[in-house]
Amino acid sequence: MVKVCWKGGVAFEAETSTGHKVMMDGSPEIGGQNLGARPMEMVLVGLGGCTSIDVITMLEKMMPGQVKDCQVEITAERADAVPAVFTQIHVHFKIFGDDLNEKKVARAVNLSAEKYCSVSKMLEKSVEMSHDYEIIPA
Repeated sequence: MVKVCWKGGVAFEAETSTGHKVMMDGSPEIGGQNLGARPMEMVLVGLGGCTSIDVITMLEKMMPGQVKDCQVEITAERADAVPAVFTQIHVHFKIFGDDLNEKKVARAVNLSAEKYCSVSKMLEKSVEMSHDYEIIPA
C-alpha cells in the first residue's frame, strides 16, 4: 500500500508500505513550488530502480566483483495532448568495469527488459520501450 497526503498547493507526500517517504509536486505552471519530483518522473524513477536491481543482481552472479558501477539513463517522450502519457521510453545502461563480458551484459539487460522487470513489462503494454547499454572501462 502507498499513502499519499496533501501538503498544500499541489504538493503531496507519499509514504510506502515499507515506511519510506517521497515528496511530489507539480510544476510552477500549475501552482507547484518544486518541493519534489513530478509524478510522471516518479514513474521513470520506478522503472530505473526496478531494471537496475535486475541487471546488477544478474551481473553480480555472472561476473562476481567485476562490475564497478552501474548507471541507467532514461529518456522519455510524452504526448502533446492531455493526458500527456508517455509515448516512448528509452533505457540506457552504463556498465563500468574492466574486461567485462559483453554477451553477459547484453543478456542481463535483455532479460530485465523482456522477462524480469515488472515496471518495464507493465509499461510496454502502452508505451514503445527500448533498451541498450554501453560498457565503460573503470
